[in-house]
Amino acid sequence: MMWDIWWVWVAGALVLAILEIFAPGFIFLGFAIGAAVVGGLMALGLGLTLPWLLVGFAVVSLIAWIVMRQAFGVRKGQVKTWDTDINEN
Repeated sequence: MMWDIWWVWVAGALVLAILEIFAPGFIFLGFAIGAAVVGGLMALGLGLTLPWLLVGFAVVSLIAWIVMRQAFGVRKGQVKTWDTDINEN
């Protein structure tokens, strides 16, 4: 089946990373990291069934999203402010 091929996961990771460029917010990037990790593990010879691949994908994606929100997200108590408006030029 198609999901048993490692490069399909890596290609999916690439597509998700490109989607992150058009819709930033660290949502698609977390899924891209999850797909890349699963594809990398499959390339190293880890042969699992589809349900276990999806569980691994979900767990790695969630961990990647949490780490990115902690590293790049708005800190507690921090407020985004803008000093200038592009329409006031």
